[in-house]
Amino acid sequence: MSRKKWAVQLNRCDVTSVGFEEWGVSLLNVRVLRRSKSNTILLAGLSGSGKTVLFYQLRDGSPHLGTVTSMEPNDGTFVLHSELQKKGKLKPVHLIDVPGHSRLRPKLDELLPHSAGVIFVVDSLDFLPNCRAAAEYLYDILTKAIIVKRRTPMLILCNKADKVTAHSKEFIRKQLEKEIDKLRASRSAISTADIANDFTLGIPGEGFTFSQCRNKVTVAESSGLTGEVSQVEQFIRELVKP
Repeated sequence: MSRKKWAVQLNRCDVTSVGFEEWGVSLLNVRVLRRSKSNTILLAGLSGSGKTVLFYQLRDGSPHLGTVTSMEPNDGTFVLHSELQKKGKLKPVHLIDVPGHSRLRPKLDELLPHSAGVIFVVDSLDFLPNCRAAAEYLYDILTKAIIVKRRTPMLILCNKADKVTAHSKEFIRKQLEKEIDKLRASRSAISTADIANDFTLGIPGEGFTFSQCRNKVTVAESSGLTGEVSQVEQFIRELVKP
């Protein structure tokens, strides 16, 4: 074999080898991305529902009395306070408290693609005056393309349940379902997200229930002030494994 032909074949082998090597690295990167799971949980809901108190309770085991309504996201990565005494390695949770003011809600759109789940906090004490507004916010979240496509789990958390006059989670669930059913009719069952992605909420011709959502929606109770957040922690740990 001539020196020229041998050099050409050697170059071809080098190219082929490099090609397989790059392909292998690409496959490895894809597998790593598929295996990696988000540890981000979002706290959403109307202003005054108690999101910030819950954030501090989960992080510090204290409600931090005297805090005011947050206008900036509270953002932290930590092991849940109730788990600090547990032995073994625990995966930290990335918790973000998204301000409930209507002008600041677009921040939620930036965070949803990176979240493992959403906790929608409802004030069970002053629920009725805010029922419509809470249902509208909830409707907008449930019909977002990223929520539907990724089937992002959601917990509707009825906070301040320790108060005597607080409404039960069953009552709140039914009222929210009724309001969302009205919204489906008034908006012709199509939100901005639905128009772009052809998603609708619920089943046509039937009254709306959360069980009809493509993502899993559960309802629970809590009290940020007294520290009764066990159902919140359970929801978080089902999504962010220790």
